[in-house]
Amino acid sequence: MEEVIRLMLIPKDPEDTKNAIVEIRGGTGGDEAALFAGDLYRMYMRYCEKRGWKTELVDYTEGTSGGYKEIVFNVNAEDAYGNLKYESGVHRVQRVPDTETQGRVHTSAATVVVLPEVDEFDIDLQVSDIRKDLFCASGPGGQSVNTTYSAVRLTHLPTGIVAQCQDQKSQLKNYDKALQVLRSRVYEMELQKHLEITSKKRKTMVSTGDRSAKVRTYNYPQGRLTEHRIGLTIYNLPGVMNGDLQEIMEALQFAENAEKLKEGTVA
Repeated sequence: MEEVIRLMLIPKDPEDTKNAIVEIRGGTGGDEAALFAGDLYRMYMRYCEKRGWKTELVDYTEGTSGGYKEIVFNVNAEDAYGNLKYESGVHRVQRVPDTETQGRVHTSAATVVVLPEVDEFDIDLQVSDIRKDLFCASGPGGQSVNTTYSAVRLTHLPTGIVAQCQDQKSQLKNYDKALQVLRSRVYEMELQKHLEITSKKRKTMVSTGDRSAKVRTYNYPQGRLTEHRIGLTIYNLPGVMNGDLQEIMEALQFAENAEKLKEGTVA
């Protein structure tokens, strides 16, 4: 009971209850990195399905040999951001690519960024600061896809931050989705500035917020997943890639809570 009370005393991040915007980008490794980004996307889709969470595709750019150079999607569920925020960082894969003829193991990487979905009242974006560009959507969807200017790209002029959406046939719906992503990206940038100025405490080991930090390695030959931030190793890679992520997320939450408690006792 004492342990439960101690955990309850840890201030809950108000962002945790929000919906999440997840961005996956293929990194080093060319075609193989794009294929891995596609694998990560399917992994998160299955995780969300298992939890009964609703997802919406926002934007994507397909890789030349499959997978995605970049894919952005929304997760609409209570505590979606609180669960998924630990996924931010560089995910590394070690496996033999389909294109490898000599059976050599290659290392590739993809970057995951998880943002909280931001409401209008959380950040004030001036319409005059946003440039809207229209273009033809690419990919499946029928003949009208390549002839109708329904895809929307928004640029926030003061910061240069860009967001786009081409998933919906309606230009208006694409605009609303792109604006949602743009608002969250601008908000995250402002939040990071605020934290750097006001926070004297060190960032916790788990949620460093550093997008360049290597957080996880997926080793296919050994069927092994290694979570570098907490030294966790799981020999069930097929299960993980099928959406069995809860054990990892709970371990990361536990580690961060323990670190926050330790900071509290020191203070």
